[in-house]
Amino acid sequence: MGMGFLSIMTLLPIIVIFLLIAWRNTPVHIASLIGWALCVMIALAFFSTSLAVSIRASLAGVVQSFPVTIVCAATLLQICFMEETGALRRICTFLKTVAITNKASQIMIINLGAGTTLVSAGATPVAVLPPVLRGLGYSNFMAIALPALGFDALCTYSMLGAPLVAFSDITGVSLIEASQIFALYLPIISTLIAFAMLYLVGGTELMGAGFFPALSGGLIAGLTAVAIAYVPALHPGIVLTGVIAGVLVILVECLYLKVKGYKILDRSVLNDEDLQVEKERRLLAAFSPWLLTISLLFFVNFYQPVHDFLTLRLGMPVQIIPGQKIYLRVFWNAYFWVLVGTIVSAIWLKPTGTQIKGSLSKFGKRAPKPLISLTVFFALGLLMNNTGLQPVGEVWQVTDAMHNMVSVLALESARIFGWVYPLIVAPLGLFGGFVTSSEAAALGMFAKYNFIAAKELFLNPLVVAAATGIGAGLASVISPGKLQNAAAVIDAVGEEQAVIRKVFPICLGMIIVASLLCFVFSKFI
Repeated sequence: MGMGFLSIMTLLPIIVIFLLIAWRNTPVHIASLIGWALCVMIALAFFSTSLAVSIRASLAGVVQSFPVTIVCAATLLQICFMEETGALRRICTFLKTVAITNKASQIMIINLGAGTTLVSAGATPVAVLPPVLRGLGYSNFMAIALPALGFDALCTYSMLGAPLVAFSDITGVSLIEASQIFALYLPIISTLIAFAMLYLVGGTELMGAGFFPALSGGLIAGLTAVAIAYVPALHPGIVLTGVIAGVLVILVECLYLKVKGYKILDRSVLNDEDLQVEKERRLLAAFSPWLLTISLLFFVNFYQPVHDFLTLRLGMPVQIIPGQKIYLRVFWNAYFWVLVGTIVSAIWLKPTGTQIKGSLSKFGKRAPKPLISLTVFFALGLLMNNTGLQPVGEVWQVTDAMHNMVSVLALESARIFGWVYPLIVAPLGLFGGFVTSSEAAALGMFAKYNFIAAKELFLNPLVVAAATGIGAGLASVISPGKLQNAAAVIDAVGEEQAVIRKVFPICLGMIIVASLLCFVFSKFI
């Protein structure tokens, strides 16, 4: 069998998943399971991979997904808890008062600043922010599109850096080195996103009027990632980069408003219902789950003795595939502290028994499908990465590159695309992000493939693999699942189709820029 045929067989499960989602409207979690089952059969038939190896590799993928899947579960539970106790409603009421006399700064504060902070702390901007924007007078279209676009600015740092942790685990590089590579892209991508939001709302006229708020917001977000990645004293805060960047964007925009004489907060927009919400819940108490989680994470990351104890002494290595260790790091990973923050916040939120039951009920309805999807995509990625394993002494190794899906696809891609290969990586990430609705899951499937292909072409493999994540992050703005979620919370289901049509050219433009950056960085860094 030729390498071309084997490459087609490698891509077939992913193509089938895409067709099921795009043309048959199959739920993502069902499509992912069908794709995984097909991959197992193809591995057995064409890549000399026994069923036992496939099962072990898939289980390794499940375990490797824990920093992403469990933090997703923990943050979902936290959001359900905040909804039931009224904390989230109180936060939304507060956001409605922000910068109502300066549209450009308002867009930056709410969608770039608050959006980045929310997604980095584990919340979902497309579920939280649309009602806020509708309350401020934005159309349904804008209320859906702006949050989906804004939080893309630092999507790599969503869910307390879960995609970055996944990239580090998959490629085997340190978290510091991984962050340094991703940070190369972010100042330009973040700034483009800032201006794209203004263009959506008011065209070139608003882009001109809001030039400073957009430029400062985008650069502050991107350069914060650069500073934390490259300044040694800030390295412990890597997983909190998105939170820090979002807060700094808000502070800079507020400073701009103050200097220009605009009101930062204006409660005149609040209606009787909003005022009642204010009376029912103190703002500091409403923020307590996030404040506690972030404070705890700062402590365990910046206090070196605790950090070293949790990551090294309590690393908890497991070895599902002989020769490949996966470190669980349960008490360092963000999900543990999200749960602690949620539980302790009950001191201030004082939930009733009904609210606790309601939180668990909502979690039970919302969590299974996305968690199944994320887990299966990681299992699929690890399966593809480990096809062809054979026992060699006490470890399992790939003894023939033609029996490994990722190696075959990487070698064939390097042969076909040659020196232009870096230009296809970000579009591939966009495709992966669209299919999986997750940057971390897209990295799980494609990072190692791009890593191998880049090495074959003597390019910087980390730069190339990171472009996958950038592309997958940008896919959020055209992800049907995310946009449907945003539309549903403001009773505008169906409007998401118009958003996809209008935003896709903008997304494509940013993907082209990411591709060019990858092309340059991969050759000169």
